[in-house]
Amino acid sequence: MFKQHLDGKICATCGRYFQWRKRWANNWSTVRYCSKRCAGNRNRKSMDNQT
Repeated sequence: MFKQHLDGKICATCGRYFQWRKRWANNWSTVRYCSKRCAGNRNRKSMDNQT
């Protein structure tokens, strides 16, 4: 399998582009964050924009 044709998404927290990974094969449609760190900081971004 060549990595040139993998699906990708934009992280909802940091805005980075990330590609499909084998561990996300079963739930790719629900993946929104590029890492556990971004998933943990998902509310922090909202709080920073309010001030």
